[in-house]
Amino acid sequence: MNLLLALSLLLPAAAKAEAPAASTTGWKLVWSDEFDGKHLSLPDPRKWGYAAGDDGYGNQELEDYCAGGSKAAPCDPKSPNAYLDGYGHLVIKAIKTKSGKWTSARLNTEKTKQVQYGRVEARMRLPSAAGLWPAFWLIGVSTEGWPACGEIDVMENVMADVPNGLGAGKVQATIHGPGYSGTQGIDKRFSFPDGGRVDDGYHEYGAIWSPGSVSFYVDDWTKPYFTASREDLPPGKAWVFDHPFTLIMNLAVGGSWPKDPNESTPNPAVMLVDYVRVYRLNP
Repeated sequence: MNLLLALSLLLPAAAKAEAPAASTTGWKLVWSDEFDGKHLSLPDPRKWGYAAGDDGYGNQELEDYCAGGSKAAPCDPKSPNAYLDGYGHLVIKAIKTKSGKWTSARLNTEKTKQVQYGRVEARMRLPSAAGLWPAFWLIGVSTEGWPACGEIDVMENVMADVPNGLGAGKVQATIHGPGYSGTQGIDKRFSFPDGGRVDDGYHEYGAIWSPGSVSFYVDDWTKPYFTASREDLPPGKAWVFDHPFTLIMNLAVGGSWPKDPNESTPNPAVMLVDYVRVYRLNP
């Protein structure tokens, strides 16, 4: 484990960002998780569920996703992949086990919270290393399957030394739908100013979602860097984002985009989440 990562786990993280007052922003906080709780306690089951297993999720990912408290090998409840640090943060940890298998966590609100329109934001500190794929995103509630259900990727990051890679200084936002999914998704990249990085501290990753459009921002919701709208779709393709979605955050390992981890990949690799918040505009 490198020194920076070790310190981030041993010391209290930066002070929690306070939610902006609705009277000064026009936004009303309608749902959130501030991840307050005792050290090593599990995420609130009233807000979060888990993916579980190793099916690769269509991306040839390597990890086994472990539910909170799971005893199913290779998961280990004594070394959880998702827990609270006691300082108001969620820890999502990718761990390479003694057998060589990676475990990690993918949390979702599939059974607890559906969102349609508004402003969705997570304040996160990401790892940046070979084979890691942190993400914060939304998936449509639908019986039609992917990509007809729609997918909104608020933030993804992989290393730069893979095809179409990003590196520690960039993140990407994308919308996926029928006829514009996968590598054909409608996307744009954000470059941190002044040499900033995903792992230099906490950053806010958010989307402002309205009928017919989604705007994406980093650190300042008043300055979106990318807006995807119905008018941006390929001719004849359907806009599939005007219905409820659920929230997802995960730390994937390996797969078709980031490729495999190597000897430089930290074990464990840690993603920290200060909060997840959903806002609605005041009427």
